[in-house]
Amino acid sequence: MPQPYASAVLNASADDVWAYLRDFGNLAEWMPGVQTGMIEDGGPADRIGCVRRLIGPGDSVFRERLSTLDDAGRGYAYEILECPLPVRDARGRIRVAPVTETGQAFVEWSGEFTADAADREAMEKTFAKGIYATGLGALRKRFG
Repeated sequence: MPQPYASAVLNASADDVWAYLRDFGNLAEWMPGVQTGMIEDGGPADRIGCVRRLIGPGDSVFRERLSTLDDAGRGYAYEILECPLPVRDARGRIRVAPVTETGQAFVEWSGEFTADAADREAMEKTFAKGIYATGLGALRKRFG
């Protein structure tokens, strides 16, 4: 099972970065390519089980369900319920940790999925570089 991964160091405290990222509904604010995002039932974006609906390039629809939210560990996990990519059983995780020497934030975005053999390598690159690394780069700029 492919396990795409990306990480970055941001020039902000782990607490500040986590305070922003823990909002499962705000992905459209910071993720390049996401045009709109909302929590489907209008409920709170930190409720386990809430589903965010994202509209991406070419009006593509992504639906993701929050499966865990860990404030003490500064992280959350989600399941991808619907997406236009040729993957199945896809899950992702975001975690924020302090860089104790500098006071910066270390952010990891990782996932796993199942795909047909012909799609596996391309999808691993798409997630690791096209989604995770791109998103972390946008966060780096946001927290300048």
